[in-house]
Parts: sequence; structure tokens; C-alpha cells
Amino acid sequence: MPSRRRVSATVAALCLLLAAIWVLSPAREQPLPELPAIAATALPREARDTLALVRAGGPFPYSRDGIVFSNRERLLPKQPRGYYHEYTVRTPGRRDRGPRRIVAGRPGEYYWTPDHYRHFYRIRE
Repeated sequence: MPSRRRVSATVAALCLLLAAIWVLSPAREQPLPELPAIAATALPREARDTLALVRAGGPFPYSRDGIVFSNRERLLPKQPRGYYHEYTVRTPGRRDRGPRRIVAGRPGEYYWTPDHYRHFYRIRE
């Protein structure tokens, strides 16, 4: 039968191993870095127009405006599904929706992405 000292040492070693796995685990949620901010007045004119439509509740020129943005890129703060909605910002010279979007959370919480979700900026009003 093992001694109490040996059992205690084994338990302590297991606790250290589990703590190391937890700390080093890549699956552990890491806090998001602070997003850079952009003043609403510094947005391109088309983005300011879209932001005004979002604040007013529409009408929106694109059928997909207002759809749920699922934040698959995990660049925005984590929220339940359905929290964020996306709106198209017209891109001059493009026939399709282009890469620019405004993403809205709760009222007053808006994000700008000029490059189809690669980068986000918190819009300061």
C-alpha cells in the first residue's frame, strides 16, 4: 500500500499537470484585443449614409441588409447568435455588394469593415 506522502506527491503532480494543460491550451478563450476606433465623421460618405439608414431603421437598398452577422472570424466581442446584424456599404465602381459593411450590435454599437470582415473598427459617434 502506498504511503500518504507518495499519494500526496502524485496528486500534487497531477494538479500541476492539469494546470499546465489548462494554461497552455489553445482552445481556452482569450480576451479580444481592443478594436481600433474610427470617428463616424471619418468614414467614407457611403458608410456614413448606411450608418444613417441603420440608425433610422431603413429602408435598405440591398435585400440582405439586416441579416444576422455570425462573427465567425471572432474579431468582434463574443455575443449570442442574433446579436449582430450586417448592412452593405455601397462600393463605387462595383456591381455587386462589394466588401464594405457596417455591423450593428445594440443601439449605438457599430463597427466598420472596409475589407469584408478582415479588419473591424469600432465607430465612435
